[in-house]
Amino acid sequence: MDQNHNVKENLLALILGSALVSLGVIFFNSVGLLAGGTAGLAIFLTKISDFSFGQVFFILNLPFYVLSVMRMGWRFTINTFIAVTIVSLAVDHLHHVLEIARIDPVYAALFGGGLIGTGMLVIFRHKMSLGGFNILALFLQERFGLRAGYVQMGLDCCIVLMSLFVVDLKILGLSILGAITVNLILALNHKPGRYQPNVPAT
Repeated sequence: MDQNHNVKENLLALILGSALVSLGVIFFNSVGLLAGGTAGLAIFLTKISDFSFGQVFFILNLPFYVLSVMRMGWRFTINTFIAVTIVSLAVDHLHHVLEIARIDPVYAALFGGGLIGTGMLVIFRHKMSLGGFNILALFLQERFGLRAGYVQMGLDCCIVLMSLFVVDLKILGLSILGAITVNLILALNHKPGRYQPNVPAT
């Protein structure tokens, strides 16, 4: 089965995937939860600095584009750069059109994690990522056949555990629940070779 996508399909995936991830991050932020991966590291840094999520998330991703160009190609890298930029801007500015008055923390962890995982899945299937650890996870999947979801889960749990220094145990537990939700979606649905053929290096 041909898994190539046309420009309109890729554009729709880019916008929809990034929008889902952005909304999931906002759910997490609304109750103080932490995410995994580069987004989680960005949230962690916003708690100990005066920078916004979008600013930190955008900057953290810059070094990973080198690996992306070398191993995943220019098309993948450009798509990823656009996706990262959309998420960075959306999380910082969606408050102009969306305000969450109340949300249960457990629901935020599960549904927010579901939004992030689904958004990442959409993005992954169209030869792009959300940068950072996503690039590393996809590289390991393409190079060694390791499932991106399991790699991402391990990295995410490490980031969330690091956050023990800035949040209480309840928030930490819910953050881990959210990270597991994200990566179970990826691990169960994004398998090597099923949707995305090997991405050429150039």
